[in-house]
Amino acid sequence: MAENECTHNCDTCSANCSSREAESMLAKANPHSRVKKVIGVVSGKGGVGKSMVTSLLAVTMNRRGLKTAVLDADITGPSIPRAFGVKDMLTGTDEGIVPAQSKTGVKLVSLNLLLENDTDPVIWRGPVIAGTVKQFWTDVMWGDVDFMFVDMPPGTGDVPLTVFQSLPVDGIVIVTSPQELVGMIVTKAVKMAEMMNIPVLGIVENMSYYECPDCGKRHAIFGESHVDQIAQEFGIPTVARLPINPKLAGACDKGMIELFEGDWLENLADALEKK
Repeated sequence: MAENECTHNCDTCSANCSSREAESMLAKANPHSRVKKVIGVVSGKGGVGKSMVTSLLAVTMNRRGLKTAVLDADITGPSIPRAFGVKDMLTGTDEGIVPAQSKTGVKLVSLNLLLENDTDPVIWRGPVIAGTVKQFWTDVMWGDVDFMFVDMPPGTGDVPLTVFQSLPVDGIVIVTSPQELVGMIVTKAVKMAEMMNIPVLGIVENMSYYECPDCGKRHAIFGESHVDQIAQEFGIPTVARLPINPKLAGACDKGMIELFEGDWLENLADALEKK
């Protein structure tokens, strides 16, 4: 074997190659954490319902008997605790932070659960925010988790970069909406994932349509869907569509997301389980 040929086993190799450098950036999980799969939920822009999709995915997987957790990485706009109706402050020991739990057992960590008032603004610079997200991985005693969903802030800035580099992300789900502009925004998110060698496992189009409760006809309130073309263009394997549904929004506002009814994300959940 040639001296400079890679064996793909960094434990038995002393070369300082790019693969070793990339691996060394992964942060070590807390010794009390055993997380099997980490799925990032991203969006190129705000206001498309990313946190709601994160919550729905966590609930869907939890209903399948899988141990599920949500790491709320949207530090300046955390909404995960409210969706699950969790208000108790996080506690900790000398060994780490204890995650909160929802009524059905979904584990949650969010900055809002560390603030005295959940309406207090977080006026921090990017590196501090990114460091906090990293600590949610290293300092939290997550225990046994089959699926961890990371609710990321919109865009391609410090926090998504930190998550991609520091956490063992198995793939991402992109959340979008039907507007024409979104095609460009999704492209940015896909290209960032490609640059970080993170697979895009699915795309969810939120506010895809409104279904009339009287006649059952679907109306494209925000324009015709382009999600299939986007998925085909980038080879995204799974597409899901969420309707404009006041009950979903109400469930989030009232902290009752675990009671939602609907099978819109079942195919995506199937794909995640097979990952």
